[in-house]
Amino acid sequence: MAESPESKTVAPRPSVLSLNINSKSALYAAYMPFLKNGGIFIPTTREYSIGDEVFMLLALMDDPTKLPIAGTVVWITPPGAQNSKAQGIGVHFKSDESGVEAKRKIEGLLGGVMQSSRPTHTM
Repeated sequence: MAESPESKTVAPRPSVLSLNINSKSALYAAYMPFLKNGGIFIPTTREYSIGDEVFMLLALMDDPTKLPIAGTVVWITPPGAQNSKAQGIGVHFKSDESGVEAKRKIEGLLGGVMQSSRPTHTM
């Protein structure tokens, strides 16, 4: 069946990712504080491109509430990356209410650990 020309102008729906972070060390390794609105690394084998829109449900530690966050792919770690880094994507939080809330919550949980020089999934 042939596609109509109108269907090509419709932006694809962002994919939904779910991430559960159960420890402060895992959160530290995944968080991307160097991004203006904050961001998070999500291990995934699915292919993405820089600029792709994604939607994630993020569960932090013992909090039963999942944070719904929209973001943009700004980092890609391909399979077989140097230093055995995990394959996945880095997602920059949007500057909307959910992104601001996610950054505030994560930085509150990490506290002084954010000044650590331990390696992370991205840098």
